[in-house]
Amino acid sequence: MPGKYRQFYVYDPKKRLISAPPFEDRIVHHALVNVVEPLFERRFIYDSYACRKEKGVHKAVLRLQSFLRRAKRHSNRVFVLKADISKYFPSIDHNVLISILKRTIGDRRAMWLCERIIKHKCVNSEGKGIPVGALTSQLFANVYLDQLDHFIKDRLGVKFYVRYMDDFIILAGTKAYLWNVLEKIKGFLERLKLKLNPKTSVFPAERGVDFAGYRTWATHILPRKRNVKKFRRKAKWMMKAYALGKIDLSYIKPRLMSFLGYMKHCYSNTTVRFVLEEFRVVRD
Repeated sequence: MPGKYRQFYVYDPKKRLISAPPFEDRIVHHALVNVVEPLFERRFIYDSYACRKEKGVHKAVLRLQSFLRRAKRHSNRVFVLKADISKYFPSIDHNVLISILKRTIGDRRAMWLCERIIKHKCVNSEGKGIPVGALTSQLFANVYLDQLDHFIKDRLGVKFYVRYMDDFIILAGTKAYLWNVLEKIKGFLERLKLKLNPKTSVFPAERGVDFAGYRTWATHILPRKRNVKKFRRKAKWMMKAYALGKIDLSYIKPRLMSFLGYMKHCYSNTTVRFVLEEFRVVRD
């Protein structure tokens, strides 16, 4: 019997409910993922980058930049379809997910365990939703949208497509092509009982593409403005707290290094210099 999940909220940048399974359950989740993930990894498309070994946000952004450059060579102008799934994790349908898993998982015991985890009572009673915070949820979420990946790549023949969890980008030479593709995607998502975020848009690539934490052009990559502003606010608080003796350098150092680690993957020398010049920690 699965244990009770520990639930709490994070704000990064929007409010999210995190449901963390107890330690004993996490061991089971890891064991299950170790067994079944290789079965799905062979089926995943190359350009799905979330929660996979040797993938991640930085490779997703570099792949997007490579696509922008290649698309530019194919067309005078490049347009971007930027989309994500509305309330993705809470919207995943249990029966649809289980039917997808059964196509690949042949072992009855492993499938039984998957069903127990999926239908655990910590999620809503409508037969929908998987918890953000469980390792199995990351795999299940990727498996669920792998159906969309293959529809876009194999059925629609889209060349420039990249996905990071429920956010995805498609590039093309005309807006009309992208709007047509978008309508077909909406129809396919109905089978998965999902809907696109109303903010889904089509725009020229010269505006830059906000994706996977960075703003990307064919020529350069910049940090998200909101991420820089967020750290500057945090830095101001840390300076005041340190001066009052409420925190010490052991608290400040990992947060500063995290910010610098984020910034080193984009064109950010001027911004980093400015932020560091105004960040001074001294005791009163």
